[in-house]
Amino acid sequence: MKDFENLLSQIGEIHLKMQVYSSNAVNQALTVRNWMIGFYIVEFEMEGKDRAVYGEGLIDQVAQRLSIIKGLDRRSLFKFRTFYLFYPQIGYFLREKANPFLPMIQEIEGLEKVGTLSPQSEKTLIVGTPSPQFMTDLMVPGEKLLSRLSYSHLELLFPIADQMKRTFYEIETIKGIWSVRELKRNINSLLFERSGLSADPGKMNMVSKGNMPSVPTDIIKNIYAFDFLNLNGQELIEESDLEQALINNLQDFILELGHGFCFEARQKRILIGENYYFIDLVFYHRVLKCHVLVELKIGSFEHGDLGQLNTYVNFFKQEMSELDDNPPIGILLVAEKDYALVKYATGGMDQNLFIQQYLIKLPSKGKFENYLVNELRKLS
Repeated sequence: MKDFENLLSQIGEIHLKMQVYSSNAVNQALTVRNWMIGFYIVEFEMEGKDRAVYGEGLIDQVAQRLSIIKGLDRRSLFKFRTFYLFYPQIGYFLREKANPFLPMIQEIEGLEKVGTLSPQSEKTLIVGTPSPQFMTDLMVPGEKLLSRLSYSHLELLFPIADQMKRTFYEIETIKGIWSVRELKRNINSLLFERSGLSADPGKMNMVSKGNMPSVPTDIIKNIYAFDFLNLNGQELIEESDLEQALINNLQDFILELGHGFCFEARQKRILIGENYYFIDLVFYHRVLKCHVLVELKIGSFEHGDLGQLNTYVNFFKQEMSELDDNPPIGILLVAEKDYALVKYATGGMDQNLFIQQYLIKLPSKGKFENYLVNELRKLS
């Protein structure tokens, strides 16, 4: 049974070994180091010979004794502990023979126990540890986490106790190749809730297994957040003002739309009969293999707005789509919408027409959550 000095030795050893290896794989080595430190701390809390001596002050004592090592302060050590408990799949990967880190860490004492600590014991240590069934069905493999996400990415997810929500952000970050800044923005703007997955957990199966969207509803969000424009509502006088602002921030706009959108045209001119018409924004979705026509409106939804969008969608379906294209999708983005009016206005219309709301400025997180609850209630 290990004592406290042995714990310090283990942490120091894993730090030195990973520091050497980091010259070739800095991000992955740092992530593995942090996870292993978390493992050693939890193992000591559960099985350490003198664990009772340190009790809740264990991490404080570790931080004090190892203060010479940069990055092992009290706050970081608590995060490493959480990291280990939230991501057991990294341990499963580290035990695999094909694991590239194995030659570096196979002689480290305690590695044989990685991924084998009692789930029931772990659950007593922190709220939010995933159930065995959830880990089996919905975990992102450890190899994917280490190869595609930096520790800075993962650290942003530690405050999220909901395992499903964390998995959602892991997958979307991998698919969208999000930077740390982009991931932070999407968490702060409640992308998970706005995507509708919180209201329909069944959709998480499709996302978690890495499947691509197969029908238009898979790419439509409940609410779109354009807070990255840094505008107030009164600054938007015409639809063209919003359009110009979105074009000026095209990268953020496409990120908000979601994975698979490719920008094609602004104010796309089409000829119907003897008159020219202009579609605000045209995208092509490379996964669904169809055009996505986006019309913008500053004010509230009115039933006449839908007729115009329907005309554009029908035109694209007949005149613009290639033989192997799927039917186009039309999205009307409005500042406000009456759900009853939307229900009757869309009755009998093309199923690929969507009237969705956007927010220029996000309210506080608490108010936004209440807002989302009310909006989702309207849809039920």
